[in-house]
Amino acid sequence: MGVYLDPGYLSFEEAVNSNIYVDKSEMILFINSVVKTKQKYVSVSRPRRFGKSMAAEMLCAYYGREDSRFLFEQRKLAKKEGWDMYLGKFHVIRVVMTDFIKRNGSVGDGLLKMQRLIVRELKKKYPDVDFFDTDDLIQSMLDVYAETEKQFVIVIDEWDAVFRLCKEAKEEQIVYLNFLRDWLKDKEYVALAYMTGILPIKKYGEHSALNMFYEYSMVAPMQLARYAGFTEEEVKELCEQFEMHYDEVSDWYDGYLISDRIPVDKRELYRQGDYHEQKIHIYSPLSVVNAISTGWIQNYWNNTETFEALAEYIRRDFDGLKEATALLMDGGRVKVNLRRYQNDMTTFFSRDDVLALLIHLGYLGYDSETGEVFIPNKEILEVFQDSTDNEEWEETFLAFRKSGELLQATWECDEGKVAELLEAAHDKAENKTYHDEAALSYAVQYAYYVAQKYYTTIKELDTGRGYADLVYLPAPQYSDKPALLIELKYGRSAEEAVEQIRGKKYLSELEHYRGNILLIGINYDKDISSKGKGYKHHSCRIEKDEG
Repeated sequence: MGVYLDPGYLSFEEAVNSNIYVDKSEMILFINSVVKTKQKYVSVSRPRRFGKSMAAEMLCAYYGREDSRFLFEQRKLAKKEGWDMYLGKFHVIRVVMTDFIKRNGSVGDGLLKMQRLIVRELKKKYPDVDFFDTDDLIQSMLDVYAETEKQFVIVIDEWDAVFRLCKEAKEEQIVYLNFLRDWLKDKEYVALAYMTGILPIKKYGEHSALNMFYEYSMVAPMQLARYAGFTEEEVKELCEQFEMHYDEVSDWYDGYLISDRIPVDKRELYRQGDYHEQKIHIYSPLSVVNAISTGWIQNYWNNTETFEALAEYIRRDFDGLKEATALLMDGGRVKVNLRRYQNDMTTFFSRDDVLALLIHLGYLGYDSETGEVFIPNKEILEVFQDSTDNEEWEETFLAFRKSGELLQATWECDEGKVAELLEAAHDKAENKTYHDEAALSYAVQYAYYVAQKYYTTIKELDTGRGYADLVYLPAPQYSDKPALLIELKYGRSAEEAVEQIRGKKYLSELEHYRGNILLIGINYDKDISSKGKGYKHHSCRIEKDEG
């Protein structure tokens, strides 16, 4: 048994013998299905605390040549036909990259050290092999394979260490990626390459040096979804075993909503909207284990991820990121575009880039079907609260509360209050919002920011006889809320705006909501003198649709 070559099963044995152990051994069935195929390159990215290292130790125990059958015979895996097809069939190389990649160290020196240590163990294991160059790991593994025809399972933990610890070292990052490609890609000695980390594969331009890998992430875990954390069933079993209240544990640690693959025989049902079992709720394993072990349901997140780490990202106010954070903390959801995210911790061009990183760090859940992010549970909400508990956030939260008051006043048809709150919000908006009707639309959307929690916003809805300026349609879970049809005027009158809604029959496009629609006219008159009694640029008219 070596340190890097064939590390054995002791680490996995310790996990199995622990007081709290959740059996994830069936994961091996899927991994076996890709061994020695074109899909043998597996990259698993999850937040810290989500069991990545334990899964890696399990694979080392299963595939390694040291006899570990006794560890797996009592596991769920052993109940499946052909479960032991690759048991003990390969040499395993296990590397934890944080052992070699240091914050202020040379990446090249770290990789050289790693290669020398692995080659040293190869030489001990195969003293009769004629090694061409013992400073070259790739050549040495080729030499072993050429003489023995024995393949390797290569398990790399913390593969993304260079992007987390050496964030600005761009050239060294490329050197690292190129090394991994040269070591793993198209090499006959590789039966399986399995990498774990927090971040998905780094993107450079249109292509990645590691484009042979299949990625299983918190955004798209696919066949590994059930192994990304603890499932509801597993947590319920633990709660029953250790006499904990499941509802309390669920409130604190549930919420990561991920999507499994859709079985072939269920895909027609899915297309018809009659299959939903692909959605899986995942719990943070370490938090659940801590709560079960101690009996205390509380925040265990800060033991490994401090609120300062979160604060560093959400204070970057790209595209209204602070307002989006306030909405998330209020229980809302925010749409996110993940396509441009570069899979690192430094390249941010937009709000979406930061939100994408927070998914991979575990601070946000992601619903792949709606494309929305959300704060998953009470534990993470507390981290957000700690991260925003300072003067820097006071103005953001004040504006958010005022937006909530505006929406409530709208529902109550309080025209005076709506006009007053719009006035205050407009005063805080940029000067560009005072020039025309399009700018007024920007200011009104800003004022109604909190409405995103309850509504889908449609700008300039085509009604056939004109365009309704702003339409807010209630989300399915808030179907009791009225639809809002807003017409804007600039230097005209709010009453005229409502007349236009009725006259051009805008309501005909909202037949599904008839009887539960508010017709809202909003005017901005820049010429009103500030010296007049009751001075106010904005006026508002709200009428209810009677169906």
